[in-house]
Amino acid sequence: MKIELKQQKSTATQSGINTTSHLIILLPHQRLEKGYKGGWPALPYADILKQRLKRSGDSDAVLTTDLPNKVSTHVTLAGIKADTDRFELLTLARKLAAPHLAQNPTAIAITAVGFEAEASAPLLKAVVAALLAGSCEMPSFKSKAAKPLRLRTIVLLGIEKRIDFSRTIAEADGNNLARQLTTLPPNELTPATYRKRITKLAREHGWKMNFLDQSTLKRKKAGAFLAVCQGSSERDAGIVHLRYTPKQGRKKQTPLALVGKGICFDTGGTNLKPAQYMHGMHEDMQGSAVALGTLLTLTQLRVPYVVDCWLALAQNHIGPNAYKQNDVVTASNGVTIEVMHTDAEGRMVLADTLVQAARLKPRLIIDYATLTGACHYSLSARYSGGFTNRNMLIDEIIAAGRGSGERVWPFPIDKDFDDELKSNIADVKQCTLGGEADHILASRFLQRFVADTPWLHLDLSSGNSKGGLAHIPTDITGFGVHFTTQLLFDNEALSKVYKT
Repeated sequence: MKIELKQQKSTATQSGINTTSHLIILLPHQRLEKGYKGGWPALPYADILKQRLKRSGDSDAVLTTDLPNKVSTHVTLAGIKADTDRFELLTLARKLAAPHLAQNPTAIAITAVGFEAEASAPLLKAVVAALLAGSCEMPSFKSKAAKPLRLRTIVLLGIEKRIDFSRTIAEADGNNLARQLTTLPPNELTPATYRKRITKLAREHGWKMNFLDQSTLKRKKAGAFLAVCQGSSERDAGIVHLRYTPKQGRKKQTPLALVGKGICFDTGGTNLKPAQYMHGMHEDMQGSAVALGTLLTLTQLRVPYVVDCWLALAQNHIGPNAYKQNDVVTASNGVTIEVMHTDAEGRMVLADTLVQAARLKPRLIIDYATLTGACHYSLSARYSGGFTNRNMLIDEIIAAGRGSGERVWPFPIDKDFDDELKSNIADVKQCTLGGEADHILASRFLQRFVADTPWLHLDLSSGNSKGGLAHIPTDITGFGVHFTTQLLFDNEALSKVYKT
């Protein structure tokens, strides 16, 4: 579904509002405060809105009301504080969008009044992002289908200088794809059916696609990956490799590799999860969905460099052939691994996938994975964890999280953590049984498989946040697409390499 963005120079007039059924108004918070000399900006129905806002008693200056005109224009209004950060702004945008989307309109108008043009652009982009996220139809298998969403037009009023929304739209498309895929139940999204969907996307977007099936992975001696999928009765697991190549630009270089954990269902293996922890484990492929969504976003933005995308697709099943504790397997870079817990399967499939990605010598690898409960315990679902083998990226990680509204906090991965992963029989333990600092130990484990390639690992503790997060209204957040574009395009350390 495509939603048209119309930008109009004309401001919100009374006659225009009287024919508009849905309107979002953004105003400077200070202009709404009692005693401000300038008073409210010039706005139709200002006196009515002012009185109703005062009666609401909302100290945050947020109002939802219907105007007394023929169409009963449904209005949400907010005063924007000068020190509002990106996360708070996106959260507010979701709050403003929700009452309109609940009424399923065909068109919504937005106006930012009383701001300089440069200041209003990011505000409008935040509201548009919230509307695009909220109007994404998620998979549903109910016998009585919900009414289809009707939003087709977003009208922006009072736009003197045209605003470029291409990145906002591309990020929304990537995030929506990630959320839709992650929502699919496990009998609808197996490695085989997932690959069919990816094949269709590859054809639509001109990506080169290759599939490393289990026979190929056996030849490559990818024992870590194969250990996880050997419990499945279906031989549909494998690594999907997608490549975006620009029509112009650096076609021969490989500056960026995206890697995603795609465990379509995680039983925990022979170390079986109890029911309350197994429920929702179809979402354990969200890392691969975010990598795929990010590839879609970068493709739509026509970045001038090659992007490789590697998706580790498998299921962690139980059965007579399933891998087990104390097994020793060998990854495709020759590292031998002692299996300590079969529910630490994500780092196993990522290990061999990272080896494949690193062999093409990209300038940066970013991997996405719903990997550890320890990261969620440390940060809750408000933040995701970042781990890197380059100290120069630490400040950039924090800045990208703040700038995108998808907040990421870096953790240490000092060498002495390896002491916990020493094995008496193999090169490394897959994990420990104690669970202390497992998110850090998992990163130290993964680092062995990227060689010396610059690398960022995102442990997606924000992949599911009850009630939504920032501008995303669904529990499944698709976290990572916006963060990645912010990291690549808007931070000094990487801007020379990843300049659009």
